Formats: sequence, C-alpha cells, structure tokens
Amino acid sequence: MENLSSLIPIGLVVLIIVTIFKTVKAVPQGMEYTVEQFGKYTRTLKPGLSFIIPFFETVGYKMNMRERVIDIPSQDVITKDNAMVTADAVVFIQVVDARSAAYEVNNLDNAIKNLCLTNVRTVVGSMDLDEVLSRRDEINAKLLTVIDSATDPWGTKVTRIEIKDLSPPHDITQAMNKQMKAEREKRADILMAEGQKQSQILKAEGEKEAAVREAEGRREAAFLDAEAREREAEAEAKATEMVSMAIARGDVNAVNYFVAQEYVKAFEKLANSPNQKTVIVPAELSSLAATVGGVGALLEAGAKSKK
Repeated sequence: MENLSSLIPIGLVVLIIVTIFKTVKAVPQGMEYTVEQFGKYTRTLKPGLSFIIPFFETVGYKMNMRERVIDIPSQDVITKDNAMVTADAVVFIQVVDARSAAYEVNNLDNAIKNLCLTNVRTVVGSMDLDEVLSRRDEINAKLLTVIDSATDPWGTKVTRIEIKDLSPPHDITQAMNKQMKAEREKRADILMAEGQKQSQILKAEGEKEAAVREAEGRREAAFLDAEAREREAEAEAKATEMVSMAIARGDVNAVNYFVAQEYVKAFEKLANSPNQKTVIVPAELSSLAATVGGVGALLEAGAKSKK
C-alpha cells in the first residue's frame, strides 16, 4: 500500500503533463492545423499558441499554407499531326483553405500531379507539332486556367505552371535542323541577291551620271568650238573685206594674198597625205613669206585708216 500511495502522485504529475501537451498547441508560421472532435472537423488553428479540449479534440491535419512546387514527371504525348513529343512540367500551388485541402481530396499532391498529366496530354494533343514547339506560353496559359479552376473545390490556388521541356523524336529533330539550315541558306541567298541588285543599281546610276556629265562637257566644248569658229569666220570675213577694198584700189598685195592663201592650203594637203613620206619645200617659200608680210602690212594700213 505504501508503494501504491507513492505512485499516485507521480501518475497525477504525468497525467497533468500529458493533459497540458494535448491542450496547448503551438502552430508554426505558414502552417494551419485542423481540429477534429471524435473524428469530425470543428475548426482550424492559425499560427501561434492555441488551446484544444484534451481527450475530446485532436489535431487532424497539419496543412502547409506556403507556396510550393510539384514536379510533373515526363510523358510521351501525340500531337494533332501524329508526332510524338516528350513533355514534362512543374506546377506551383498554394493552399488557401486548410479545411477543403484536408477533407475534399485524398492526397492533394498526387491529385494535382495526375490532373496536370491528363491536361498536358489534352492541350498538347490539340495542337500541331510546330504550334507545340513555338507556343509554349500559350500552352502554359491554357494549363493554368484549366488546372486552377479544377483545384478550386480543394481549397488550393495554382499560381503558375511551366512546361520544362518539349522534346520531339530524334528523326524529327534532324528534319527540323535540315529545314532550319535550308531556311537560313535561303535567307543568305536572298540577301546576297539583294546586295548584288543594289550594287548594279548604284553602278548603273553612276554610269548614267558619268554619261550625263560627259554629254554636258561635249556640249560645252561644242559651244566653245562653235564660238571659236564663228570668231575665226568673222576675222576671215573682215580680212576678205579689207583685201577686196585694197584690190578695188589697185593694190597688188591684195591679189597676192588670195594666191598665197590657196598655195598654203594646197601645201597643207600635200604634207598631211597618208602616202607622203617626204615633203619637198619649194624654193618659192621665201616669196610666200614676203607675200604674207605684205598682207600683214595691208591689214595694219587698213586698221590705221579706220582710226
């Protein structure tokens, strides 16, 4: 009896300690606990120190309320044009209602994972291969809309979903590389042809400008040549008039002028003949010079008489 009486206080102390542990609950930040009374949900404990009725109430589920990521395993998906691609993804979720996440679905992570797998097959399977490879953002947006709507009854918010990788088969990858190479070579040929075209256009414009400048130069030279011939003709006409007046006065030098002029022209033709290798200067060259000197004196006299 003495031993039994000594164990009673110890048992009471143990019972008090156990009761305190069952009554006081410290909920960490970012977590929420559900409270059950005889297996039925009654309330949710928020972060901080909380109390429950010992032996009548128990903690049911400890829900993580922070955003977390679930890795979606890769799977083979057939596109609309019967091409096989391997797709995998990651989904970011956050529990917003601990009660729904705990009691509306069994194994929340597994349910979301399977939901993502089926919707990836649905969305990717409704698109052609080229669309799948080029419209990844559109695929992400469609998956986010569908999966977020499906997880609303579970008290879970899907914040993001990203396709990590879309890998077509090896033979399709090789065909795409060949197509890309051909496209780049095509663009290079087009750019080269455009460059040659531009070069020819610039060259033609340069030749046109040069031809215009050359024509303008020839026209200017022709004007100057015509002006020179006009002045020469005026001078010759003037000389002819003066010589005619001298002839009318009976001056012998005027007659010699005409004879010397024709003589010089004939000698010039003889010297410029392509078959003429040797030119014999006539002995009358001195008299020709005297005749020209006489004409010069005649011209000087005419000029003085006009003054």
